[in-house]
Amino acid sequence: MKKLSSLSAGVVALAGALVVGGMPAVASAQPKETLTFAAVTFSEAGRGERLKAWVEKFNKSQAAAEIQPIAIPFGSFAKTVFTQMGGGAGPDLVRMDAIDYYAAVNGKSILPLDDLLKGGNYKFTAPDKYMMVGGKRYGVPFELSNYVLLYNPALLKGGKPPANFDELLASAKAATGNGVYGYAYRATMAEGNGFWQDLCNFVYGFGGRWSDAQGNLTLNDPKVVEGVVAYKKVYDASVIPKGADAATYRRMFWERKVAMEVDNGGVAGIFSQQAPELAFAAAPSPFPTRAQGMVLTALTINANTKHKAAAEAFIKWTLQPENQKDLQELLGASNVATVIERSPEMVAKRPWLKVYDDQAANSVPQLVQGLEVKTPEIQQIVLEHVLKVLQGGADPKKAMDDAQRLASSRVLRK
Repeated sequence: MKKLSSLSAGVVALAGALVVGGMPAVASAQPKETLTFAAVTFSEAGRGERLKAWVEKFNKSQAAAEIQPIAIPFGSFAKTVFTQMGGGAGPDLVRMDAIDYYAAVNGKSILPLDDLLKGGNYKFTAPDKYMMVGGKRYGVPFELSNYVLLYNPALLKGGKPPANFDELLASAKAATGNGVYGYAYRATMAEGNGFWQDLCNFVYGFGGRWSDAQGNLTLNDPKVVEGVVAYKKVYDASVIPKGADAATYRRMFWERKVAMEVDNGGVAGIFSQQAPELAFAAAPSPFPTRAQGMVLTALTINANTKHKAAAEAFIKWTLQPENQKDLQELLGASNVATVIERSPEMVAKRPWLKVYDDQAANSVPQLVQGLEVKTPEIQQIVLEHVLKVLQGGADPKKAMDDAQRLASSRVLRK
């Protein structure tokens, strides 16, 4: 895709007034510098149009620059953008998922932002720490979507959410029957990425991590194994619609056929839109610790940009409190780069928003930290071995020992 920003390169500024028929003519106004901003969100129904309107606020505030939104669907986003960037082109500004962010840093495809934000009085949200790679910042959080327990009080005994894992199992069993399932999650390779997200919530919630602070794999750590054992207990309890993909069981939730699921804020927003009469609620996930996964996206500047100053101006504009507030509202149940308090009216209308906001301090990216760019390979190995536990009856400890050995040799070449 040819960069739209190249259109401005051919414009020649007039040095002075032209003389036509002996009379001076007014020089034509210099057109605005055009730069591009690529984001999956622009391709989404509803939120895409609202985000474009938000970007237009920036355009109207600027005398010399304007942004052209570029909508690229999720399925082709990373391949499209990285191919363009590898060829020395690509969008000037890019909203990246966390896995792509770390790959872009590793490939020196995006610019560092430390100098730009130096001295700024920004109250960043806790997950901002994941923007730092090797002690340097290459992006700012654009959207943070946390995970909590969503439940239908009408389907639970006493209308109360479970407070711990044992209660989760008991509540799910009690709610299951007559076409209703007590819980839902993914457990098939066809839904591999979602399966990984759901598994991360159990593993993190039981205190496990896929690697330690030094970036060493810990796939067979006792806390990881505890998370896998808990996943297996839910699988064996006959409380989930086995084989159902996320689209199916999420629809079942708003149709009152699923009582509980741990899901991200975007899903809560969908429930609110699809079934506004559904009185669902949210609570912290009922695991031993508050840690849960997080969908993290970053706003970055393409290292190939010819419009660095304008791109930096947009980053700083984005971080202004009023613009952060507007962005958070249009994104729904997500958080943004800085801490923004919801209005009392909004919280009263959608009390589950506060539960999501309160989770931000405990959210962890669904990546193998220190080995982020290797996550897809490690994820494949982990899921294959967890499936042996779920479907083949393999011992969880042995399965994760095998996953540790295989990932060390195949991925890390150790």
